[in-house]
Amino acid sequence: MSYTELEHGYQGLRQASQPQFYVENDGNLVPIRSPGELELCESPEAQCDGGKKVAVGVCAMAKKSQSKPMKEILTRLDEFEYIKMIVFPEEVILKKPVEEWPICDCLISFHSKGFPLDKAIQYEKLRKPYVINNLHMQYDIQDRRKVYAILEGEGIEIPRYAVLDRDSPDPKHHELVESEDHVEVNGVVFNKPFVEKPVSAEDHNIYIYYPTSAGGGSQRLFRKIGSRSSIYSPESRVRKTGSFIYEDFMPTDGTDVKVYTVGPDYAHAEARKSPALDGKVERDSEGKEIRYPVILSNQEKLISRKVCLAFKQTVCGFDLLRANGKSFVCDVNGFSFVKNSNKYYDDCAKILGNMILRELAPTLHIPWSVPFQLDDPPIVPTTFGKMMELRCVVGVIRHGDRTPKQKMKVEVRHPRFFEIFEKYEGFKRGHVKLKRPKQLQEILDISRALLADIHTRHADPEIEEKQGKLEQLKSVLEMYGHFSGINRKVQMKYQPRGRPRGSSSDDGSGSAGGGGGGGEPSLVLILKWGGELTPAGRIQAEELGRMFRCMYPGGQGRHIPGEGSTQGLGLLRLHSTFRHDLKIYASDEGRVQMTAAAFAKGLLALEGELTPILVQMVKSANTNGLLDNDCDSSKVQNMAKARLHEAMQVDREFTEEDRARINPCSSLSISAAMQLVSNPVRCCAHVHALIQRLVHIVLAKRDDPKTKDTILYHGETWELMGRRWGKIEKDFCTKNKSYDISKIPDIYDCIKYDLQHNQHTLQFDQAGELYIYAKYLADIVIPQEYGLTVQEKLTISQGICTPLLKKIRADLQRNIEESGEETVNRLNPRYDFEPWFLLLVKLILYAVFLKGKVNVT
Repeated sequence: MSYTELEHGYQGLRQASQPQFYVENDGNLVPIRSPGELELCESPEAQCDGGKKVAVGVCAMAKKSQSKPMKEILTRLDEFEYIKMIVFPEEVILKKPVEEWPICDCLISFHSKGFPLDKAIQYEKLRKPYVINNLHMQYDIQDRRKVYAILEGEGIEIPRYAVLDRDSPDPKHHELVESEDHVEVNGVVFNKPFVEKPVSAEDHNIYIYYPTSAGGGSQRLFRKIGSRSSIYSPESRVRKTGSFIYEDFMPTDGTDVKVYTVGPDYAHAEARKSPALDGKVERDSEGKEIRYPVILSNQEKLISRKVCLAFKQTVCGFDLLRANGKSFVCDVNGFSFVKNSNKYYDDCAKILGNMILRELAPTLHIPWSVPFQLDDPPIVPTTFGKMMELRCVVGVIRHGDRTPKQKMKVEVRHPRFFEIFEKYEGFKRGHVKLKRPKQLQEILDISRALLADIHTRHADPEIEEKQGKLEQLKSVLEMYGHFSGINRKVQMKYQPRGRPRGSSSDDGSGSAGGGGGGGEPSLVLILKWGGELTPAGRIQAEELGRMFRCMYPGGQGRHIPGEGSTQGLGLLRLHSTFRHDLKIYASDEGRVQMTAAAFAKGLLALEGELTPILVQMVKSANTNGLLDNDCDSSKVQNMAKARLHEAMQVDREFTEEDRARINPCSSLSISAAMQLVSNPVRCCAHVHALIQRLVHIVLAKRDDPKTKDTILYHGETWELMGRRWGKIEKDFCTKNKSYDISKIPDIYDCIKYDLQHNQHTLQFDQAGELYIYAKYLADIVIPQEYGLTVQEKLTISQGICTPLLKKIRADLQRNIEESGEETVNRLNPRYDFEPWFLLLVKLILYAVFLKGKVNVT
């Protein structure tokens, strides 16, 4: 018998004015015209008269039994002619003995807060009805430890986990060792990010702890309150009371999949925004949480069947996490209905009704069919030909507005610095890199102590020589009032015989605790800061994400500022389903990762802090080798830089020979910049003079009582700005009065930053002029540092960008070749810092000149 015939029989059963059952007779469907033609049984053993119906009892708390989904399904079940629905009143359930509960042939009963599950089990023993959801197993569902044990026993994938049972008398079951970026539970180590779940499934206060490299803190999940389901907290320490399950955090790209079974052969799946992402619940115009339909893979359908049978719950909901190419079950909720789907209500009622009647009235020969699950609509011809499907979008994007990158070096010999160096195994490698908040705090404590010794005149004279450097170290580490682990770092390198004199223009005054090159061992302390995404940069990235959303099908192809939350919803629906595989890769630099997170925030209409978004949505490109450098291309790059430096040291107006030498590719932008620069040495001298005036103004404001306490953009002080520009002034003009053109990008970077963010406070009337001249020089130097000729540009770009190009090509090829139900649409934005981004553009632009000679296989 065909599915259409079976469905016709079901619709006749539900919709006829006099509901009828159909039985098969020689391949035809014959209606049963009156109830008297069949006899129903109250139980399999006892016969009954024709007017008897199967009594289906619903025993649950009123909040559940009177909910909209339950009413929708009960209404449809009531349309079965031989089914009578009985809803147990809550007062009866709570206050009356089970002997006084209504008698039923089939029992739908499930636990929720306040429900007396033990009484329901007593009723089952007394009346022995056909039970839809096993009652004893509902005790196990309330304990996450038992849930995971059952899932493991069935061979279902779950996250790696360990149980910290503080209620156990055995101390081996509650051993916890907590460190800054990991915990050890009963000997099992979990690196951050990890998840901490109470063992009771009734406790929804689940915490996710983030690593310091992503900003630290934790996301605290809870049962939905209004429009929130989680909140970000700066607290990074785990809870010290209660029993918990600790498990690996699974990167799901910001979506969770909720699966609802009705028997082992039917599963309805929906996707929703993960509550761990930003904590804001997306709701529709009726106040319902927005969810999107999902097509389950064959493997996931098998998982659904296993969960349904293992927990003996006909109607059962559970949570799937799709991560790393696999599907993991992280929670089993027991009796759950889909909140708003007429198709699901129809399917659920049909399956339950037929299941009940098949069990309790086998003589009726009810036509039975496995519910049909529609796949995607096929690609159909249109007026303009065959409708096409967008399979993949690849975007390569640079970071947003950032603070100027800065560096300070100082030689140190104080024993406390050596203690830190030894503590972090510096003698094994010859160097250490300190980025964690605890490590940076230790360096800050040392600098404070040494400065205190200087102020009380207890300091060694050698340390007093470095007071300025120590003050700068202290000022930078005290910026923002906290360490995020993503925007500052300290390196220390071991010098067995001290640091050679004159090894850096950054530190020309000896060592903090030594004379430099005196033969005694020392450490070179290198402090790097800046280069972090500004608030303006975050806004830029979010806005780009909103615009990008509108480029996608369903986004109407346009973006109206201020209406980002309501535009491009087609992409949001796609991302929430298995039909869309969003991957965001970023280099490991803080500004790049935060740009990627802010972009994802705008693209997916998220809210809240960037740390949870960063952890879930952004993958490190460096771990996949996408931005590895090539030593051969580095040699070519150094040669190109040397030739460019030599060409820019001529104290005359550019000749045609100079133009051909510096700009052999005849780039229009470089030609225009050379025209405006005219004489490179004179232009550099003018820029240097303007920098000197700027430094004078900054130092004057630093010393003026009226302005000295002014805080500049992003927490910078006049002292730090003075040091920033003072270092540039010193480094740009060398001792032999030539100009180091490698500093031009830094000059352009700094003046652009100050003109955008500090000019209203700085009030330097020649800031615009300095910016224009710096930009002309930067337009020549920055693109040409990566090769002058076409061949050089291609060699350097190819050496650096080949891994990234291979990855892009592999993604494109995979999407061309893929077919079948497991196909997904992919959107792969990759975030790089600026030089890599420029090299990729160059490689694409110049490859056309040497077509066939560029090999990235």
